[in-house]
Amino acid sequence: MSVFRLGLVGVGKIARDQHLAAIAATPGLELVATADPHARLDGVTDYRSLAAMLDAEPSLDGVAICTPAHLRHELASLALRRDKAVLLEKPPGATLAEIEDLRSLAAARGQVLFAAWHSRFAPGIATARAWLADKAVRAVAIRWHEDVRVWHPGQRWLWEAGGMGVFDPGINALSIATELLAPFFLRRATLEVPQNCQTPIAAALAFRTAAGVEIEADFDFRHEDPPCWQMRIDTAQGVLTLEEGGARLVIDGETLMEEPEREYPGVYAHFRDLLERGESDIDIAPLRHVADALMLGHRRAVAPFHD
Repeated sequence: MSVFRLGLVGVGKIARDQHLAAIAATPGLELVATADPHARLDGVTDYRSLAAMLDAEPSLDGVAICTPAHLRHELASLALRRDKAVLLEKPPGATLAEIEDLRSLAAARGQVLFAAWHSRFAPGIATARAWLADKAVRAVAIRWHEDVRVWHPGQRWLWEAGGMGVFDPGINALSIATELLAPFFLRRATLEVPQNCQTPIAAALAFRTAAGVEIEADFDFRHEDPPCWQMRIDTAQGVLTLEEGGARLVIDGETLMEEPEREYPGVYAHFRDLLERGESDIDIAPLRHVADALMLGHRRAVAPFHD
């Protein structure tokens, strides 16, 4: 097996909580260096910028970019132009135009580009997809609630324009839905926006497939811990429920799978496979749905949010 040498760009909470252990646990991947102007890891060569890392480590095969979304386009463009593969944390960019530009650049350079929708790698997703393959879906209900103070403490950027607010976790639900269901389209949305914020703290979305299947999604950042990450899919042949973000799979009341969270090892195993094959995986459907909600949604002002 080939060993691919990686650099990690952005050493914040998600990198420390998920990426480091997943890289270490994935055969065929080696973390060589990090790039972050403000943070470093003990025992790993660190640089203040991606440019400095690429200059000093020309043998890198790829980089994983874990910075806030508004920084990713510039960083990914630099890496691709230096002929490095790129893994992008979700969302893969701040705008749809940025991601389309990266897709074109990766194709032109013959490089791997991977939009890492980590929730698609939850334990129950592949089994759910296989079970649904020959089923007639009748209705879908999504409830994605968590406590922002527990899961995103002090992250003020969430509430600024482009920070996505409750869509930061909500996009995880949309990444699962777009993996499991026929294409669907937004019909209406209500966004609850704190008076001192630019992004919603809660959202109610109504989608419909071309076949007329209704999909209702309820996202809320004000839910007391523990979180509720649940998706119920009613079909003509039974009811499938994903709980705990996809770690638990229930069909007609029977638990078929309940396993510990292991999304990021799946992300990096897939990235390694993409590197082996020289292929890209850059799906923008989840972010497109968020963009549609922010464009079409009716905004309702609610009480100010203070972390």
